[in-house]
Amino acid sequence: MSEIPLHTFGRSRKTRAGYTPLHNGEPGDQGDGEMHAGVRAAAASASINRKGRRRERYADDPEEGATLLGDAPQEGAFRDDEQEETRREQSSQRSILSRKGKSSDKSRTIPFRPPEKLQGKYPPNVVRNQKYNVFTFLPLVFYEQFKFFFNLYFLLVALSQFVPALKIGFIITYVAPLAFVLTVTMGKEAYDDYKRNLRDREANSQKYLVLDPTEFSSSTPEGIPHTRAVPSSALRVGDLVFLEKNQRVPADLVLLRTSDTSGTCFIRTDQLDGETDWKLRVAVPTCQKLSSDRELLTLDAEIYADAPIKDIHTFIGTFTINTPPPLLEDDVPMVQVPTVEPLTAENMLWANTVLAAGSAVGFVIYTGAETRAVMNTSHPETKVGLLDLEINRLAKILCVVTFVLSFVLVALNGFRGPWYIYIFRFLIIFSSIIPISLRVNLDMGKTVYAHQIMNDHEIPDTIVRTSTLPEELGRIEYLLSDKTGTLTQNEMEMKKLHMGTVSYGYESMDEVAHQLAMAFGTEHGHGRQNSVQTGVQLATRGRRDMSSRVHDVVLSLALCHNVTPVHNDDGTVTYQASSPDEVAIVKWTESVGLRLTFRDRTRIELQTPSGARINFEVLDIFPFTSESKRMGIVVRDSQSGEITFLQKGADVVMAKIVQRNDWLEEECANMAREGLRTLVMARRRLSEQAYAHFKEEHHLASIKLEGRNEAMATVVSELLERDLELLGLTGVEDKLQDEVKSTLELLRNAGIKIWMLTGDKIETATCIAISTKLVARNQYIHQVAKLKTSDEARDQLEFLQNKLDCCLVIDGESLQLCLNLFKNEFIEIATKLSAVVACRCSPTQKADVARLIRKHTKKRVCCIGDGGNDVSMIQAADVGVGIVGKEGKQASLAADFSVTQFSHLTKLLLWHGRNSYRRSAKLAQFVIHRGLIISVMQAVFSSIFYFAPIALYQGWLMVGYATAYTMAPVFSLVLDRDVNEDLALLYPELYKELTKGRVLSYKTFFVWLMISVYQGSAIMIMSLVLFETEFLNIVCISFTALILNELIMVALEITTWSVLSAPEPNGCPNPIFAGMSTWSCRRS
Repeated sequence: MSEIPLHTFGRSRKTRAGYTPLHNGEPGDQGDGEMHAGVRAAAASASINRKGRRRERYADDPEEGATLLGDAPQEGAFRDDEQEETRREQSSQRSILSRKGKSSDKSRTIPFRPPEKLQGKYPPNVVRNQKYNVFTFLPLVFYEQFKFFFNLYFLLVALSQFVPALKIGFIITYVAPLAFVLTVTMGKEAYDDYKRNLRDREANSQKYLVLDPTEFSSSTPEGIPHTRAVPSSALRVGDLVFLEKNQRVPADLVLLRTSDTSGTCFIRTDQLDGETDWKLRVAVPTCQKLSSDRELLTLDAEIYADAPIKDIHTFIGTFTINTPPPLLEDDVPMVQVPTVEPLTAENMLWANTVLAAGSAVGFVIYTGAETRAVMNTSHPETKVGLLDLEINRLAKILCVVTFVLSFVLVALNGFRGPWYIYIFRFLIIFSSIIPISLRVNLDMGKTVYAHQIMNDHEIPDTIVRTSTLPEELGRIEYLLSDKTGTLTQNEMEMKKLHMGTVSYGYESMDEVAHQLAMAFGTEHGHGRQNSVQTGVQLATRGRRDMSSRVHDVVLSLALCHNVTPVHNDDGTVTYQASSPDEVAIVKWTESVGLRLTFRDRTRIELQTPSGARINFEVLDIFPFTSESKRMGIVVRDSQSGEITFLQKGADVVMAKIVQRNDWLEEECANMAREGLRTLVMARRRLSEQAYAHFKEEHHLASIKLEGRNEAMATVVSELLERDLELLGLTGVEDKLQDEVKSTLELLRNAGIKIWMLTGDKIETATCIAISTKLVARNQYIHQVAKLKTSDEARDQLEFLQNKLDCCLVIDGESLQLCLNLFKNEFIEIATKLSAVVACRCSPTQKADVARLIRKHTKKRVCCIGDGGNDVSMIQAADVGVGIVGKEGKQASLAADFSVTQFSHLTKLLLWHGRNSYRRSAKLAQFVIHRGLIISVMQAVFSSIFYFAPIALYQGWLMVGYATAYTMAPVFSLVLDRDVNEDLALLYPELYKELTKGRVLSYKTFFVWLMISVYQGSAIMIMSLVLFETEFLNIVCISFTALILNELIMVALEITTWSVLSAPEPNGCPNPIFAGMSTWSCRRS
């Protein structure tokens, strides 16, 4: 059967002249390689003279090609195989040489069976997600740690203890804490990188079958080529890869052949674009027509491909056959040689997709870093929490305080003796102002928070993969969410069918099945008799009319789609299409009795409620595009021969095409308010003459060289899309994840602005925004799509600036234009809007939006997704949350936190995040206070005793002060809670207060600084004044007072007592710590 061409309503990527560009490089790149055998020798010299001159090669009109062939000499058309092979190798070598000096041009022409030298030009097909190797591990880890002043200060203090003149106390007290922190960090980084290495090795070692021309021989069984198994990392550009069902595509391939006779196959792209529905891919027609895969090994052809880009929806290339079929001596060639066929994204199998059914042979065109999957994946950065950065800034202030204090004490002493050594000794004595125990306490606190999150029974199976970021969960101001699989379950279900005078809801679909059975029973039953109508017949007339209407709309829905039934090995049937809406409708038609049993590009077979089979011939298909917002199909009933044009689409375009009615607009609005996705179904019966006239006009339009697509669309519009009979309106529901609406409402009340970034269509995303309550009731939704110029973008931005209470829905193309031309203006306006929905976003665009919000607002951004296409966005955020769902675990493995449901985000942020931030902020300030107070006491002591750089507390007193005496009570701050869980979730506004950063700020820091100065001075001076006669025991007295003071301070700060706080029944701190300190003083 002849294949049915796919016609589009919109413009395709073609030149104004209507030709398809084949190559944008210099003719010297591949001019010789692409010239057919018959004219290669004659054109060689002309090709050499043309080198260096830029031109664009096109697929010419066949008539023009025949004229060119007629002028070409014919004697070169018959060469023996050896000479032909020699010329092909020379052509490939010339192509290689001509590309030297053009390293920036990555477009390529790859012949079948390319030479080794050509294959070596392109990157190896290696998956590498590791951050380190053997040589870079230590330098990079040390750099990441010591680029913060906090850690660098500790390192310098620890190193100073190896200088005898500066040594104070035990070296281990300075080295051990820093070594502990570094060891834990390095161990964690090493383990994570080791796991990444294991995953990379597993991916790189996966075996694939490659068609091997070196083993080809005439003795090989007919049609079966020789294959060899090679690991994925060994694949190179130009290899022919044989793929089987459920096998992951290892590199970007051009689809040459499939096991399906129609030359099509389905792939799963969930890890690339996040959509779980299968995508249809079409093999190169010339290769599909070959009798077997074996003939690919002897094919004299080449493939041209543009330079690799990130866009997974775009590909420009050509497939060229250089050698014509064998001709007799007197024959005149009747086909254009070389034969050129355009290649588009429909012919491509991108890396990381999965072949869903059958088997296929692909030609490797991009490998490794040049594949779309790798280009859309950003390498993870080491994330640092805002709290750590704030403490780092405070450490710098404290360092300046330490230096000033040391300098002042030496200056007051008149710079006597080796004063510069005294300054360094004072610096080391006062180093407790920036206590190294702060880092240890904070890291231990993070471990406790991670443990609490992972052991929360209300959010089961939650995993903390980055334990350094729990505090960030308490400061989120922007939430960027994926749609498919995150907010929705990506499970479509037909909920409503409206036919003007009657509407069928989900509960009344049994009535539809009954009416349909009656209709098919009447049609396929006995012929009607021309008898006088009885009373019973008159009574059932209305019912029959309704049955006929139901029959028409259900049959139209069962035919007007691009769904293909796939028969599985276990006997079950799976429906696959590029749109889950269509699958839902076809499943619904099956549920009411009309089942799709077979579908290819030329025929559709249906099974009626009675079990009979009816066949329809597919004459023309007009696929759905984002510009047309509708799809149409022309079918012929094989039994009656009746020709019908069926069309379904969005109400905004179908309302102008269908016959006048008074209910469509109102019902569409009603369904939209319910969050249902609406499709209008219409038809038009065509006579043979009308269809023949359309076919003739459409053909004339299709061969125009200028304005071809516009002309074809005009013919369809004028001859088919007129006065269509409105059959019905369908409402399809995209099931939401559990508790999505309440979760979004809570997060919005907590002051978090929510953006939805999706790869889906604008209409779909708008419906989900409404159904999830992301858009408030009656809120204006402003759609921005297909912006082409800067003036259009500027006008849209000016409108949005004056209407900040609306919800913006923008497509990826317009978003990219705004980011390129008006980046700052766009992000400034968009961040003020209540909600933003970005559609048709590539993975890179999602990540760019996250980075842009972070950079512009300086606020904390959280990204959540569930697919491989969300990995870049998750890694670009301050906090990345991955959902384990139907699309696999790729997002979960790349995220900082892994959850199983979107609704778990509420407790993760409003409870665990809030507690983690408040506790760490309080803990950090208290530990700094603990160091400050002892430094103030040291300063008072040195001032009284002639500014001598002698430590007040030495040896185990200093070690015990930060550990045994105060560690447990102070660390109990990480278990403190100011409100209970129910209250925190009931009043999300409590979370909003934290985002202002008032818990840890310069104001609170200086308050604690003043408290430390006051308490330290008071303890030291009062000890000297009150215990003047016990001067020799001043160390013991002051130290005991210091410990008691710290314990009382902890008791005052803690809201909820715990075991670590060690309370007495009366609520006072346990005096055992005071006894321990006294005993330690006496031992000293």
